[in-house]
Amino acid sequence: MKENLIIFNARIATPLGSSAREGKEMSWLHIIERGTIEITNGTITYVGPPRSGEEAGFRWGYYWYDAQGRCVLPGFVDSHTHFVFGGERSEEFSRRLKGESYMSIMQSGGGIASTVKATREQTFDQLRVRAEKFLKKMTTMGVTTVEGKSGYGLDKETELLQLRVMKSLNNDEKRQLDIVSTFLGTHALPEEYTGRADEYIDFLIKEMLPLIRRERLAECCDVFCEDGVFSIQQSRRLLTAAKKQGFILKLHADEMVSLGGAELAAELHALSADHLLQASDEGIRRMAQSHVVATLLPLTAFALKESYARGRDMINAGCAVALATDLNPGSCFSGSIPLTIALACIYMGLTVEEAITALTLNGAAALNRAESIGSIEVGKKGDLVILNSDKYTILPYYIGINCVDVTIKEGVLYINNH
Repeated sequence: MKENLIIFNARIATPLGSSAREGKEMSWLHIIERGTIEITNGTITYVGPPRSGEEAGFRWGYYWYDAQGRCVLPGFVDSHTHFVFGGERSEEFSRRLKGESYMSIMQSGGGIASTVKATREQTFDQLRVRAEKFLKKMTTMGVTTVEGKSGYGLDKETELLQLRVMKSLNNDEKRQLDIVSTFLGTHALPEEYTGRADEYIDFLIKEMLPLIRRERLAECCDVFCEDGVFSIQQSRRLLTAAKKQGFILKLHADEMVSLGGAELAAELHALSADHLLQASDEGIRRMAQSHVVATLLPLTAFALKESYARGRDMINAGCAVALATDLNPGSCFSGSIPLTIALACIYMGLTVEEAITALTLNGAAALNRAESIGSIEVGKKGDLVILNSDKYTILPYYIGINCVDVTIKEGVLYINNH
């Protein structure tokens, strides 16, 4: 769905550009007081001060919306989620509250393996209905583009099923956000391949990657590069093969230990490296040099009671930092954009301006979409959010409380009821 829309009397705040903003550039927001945004057939065709005759409030074929001085930002881009899955793991969460670690639960047969079992038992319709509910909640928090990963099948049928659910949702003409799909067949080693990780990598390279490309089910290939999961060498082999087959590369890197995932992302010129709680100084330096987007997930650190990724250090080193929720059934059963922003500013040292850039233009860059979304500029999609205030500084101040009044997807208005 695309519409013609004119928003007037808006306080517009947006990063600018068609690529990720790095280092100090992340704090640069373009501000227009009493601004106007014109969206024609879903695409932005004018951004700037009021034009003559505008106060008359009429232009044929356009819906007019008075922002009443409220702040208008680009639509939020949640560039790392796992929103298609079966089951839930609240009991494991209780175990973690009692002191067990995420990795120890995973090694005892829980964790990802538990969700894999539940997801394999779901039908297409069951997975789609549940995923659609998550997407509707995301929209109310201002998300207009989201990434979704597979990785809860770890077999041919269920991995394809997850990706087909995402493709179906993205092809729905009534959708309220866009979905970018990522293949994460290396989320964990499936039980049937215990002790045969290299054979599993072979299976993914020879069978899964070509099939997914033929069906156009995913743009990106991701790997959980972590001690006790997939090694640097195994991750390099899979991602090198994926790149040759036309996939864009992403990594779960240096989440639990400093394994060298950030350095590998830089070596392979990956689009993004995500988590990075334990990224080394050298890894951060190399990501900045190679223009790898550092996608940080503060909700996961919060839920796991781990130290936060060094967002401030990464920006000071010249990195492009993105923020995402990491919605998933295990380590972070939350898609809260408001809490993500608050944690990033309070515990990771980001300014409000940097957090906005991280959730808009840099999130778009982490999905290879910076040329079409992520900022309020002519030629980009009319994806916007209108806050309940004229000050964008309200975003981290409303700790965990949604302050998005209106979400706009390609010119279509969705009024949010808090």
